[in-house]
Amino acid sequence: MRILVILGVIVLGLLAVIATRPATFHIERSATVPAPPDSVYARLADFHLWQAWSPWAKLDPAMQTDYSGPESGVGAGYHWVGNKAVGEGRMTITDATPPGRVAIKLDFLKPFPASNTCTFTLAPEGSGTHVTWAMDGHNSFMAKAMSLFMNMDKMIGPDFERGLASLGHVVPSAAAPAAAAPATSQP
Repeated sequence: MRILVILGVIVLGLLAVIATRPATFHIERSATVPAPPDSVYARLADFHLWQAWSPWAKLDPAMQTDYSGPESGVGAGYHWVGNKAVGEGRMTITDATPPGRVAIKLDFLKPFPASNTCTFTLAPEGSGTHVTWAMDGHNSFMAKAMSLFMNMDKMIGPDFERGLASLGHVVPSAAAPAAAAPATSQP
């Protein structure tokens, strides 16, 4: 009987600790992309262009994807099904304010259901663009329990860093230089 009481106290203590974990999370990374804001914005507001820079596209080259809604901007949708590294989910652009902001509703379906919000905020910085990629969401009781052993920022943050670095490599750095004007002959 004494062992059951001790186990009960331990379980109640663990439940109390889990209940006190934060109800929300925020993950954020920033980088400067050597391209103008409108060029960066175009890559973010069109899910068709994400394969070139998304850190998760490289985790499963056989990932199945499909698109819905408009080509880009508000209402554009993206659905994926992949291996256990990428799972299954969908994204829908909920705000697209060129060239400074793209907000996305992110729904994970597998391996664990979750709904989060991702935002990309762009600001001119020198000849480039300062891009901030953030994800916000609510921690369910299970997510709170998992946070005792896993740090979401350390799990997802490096993916954001890789994605921002890739974005910097695929976005055209500037408009192509104007073609040289044909030489004119002087009489």
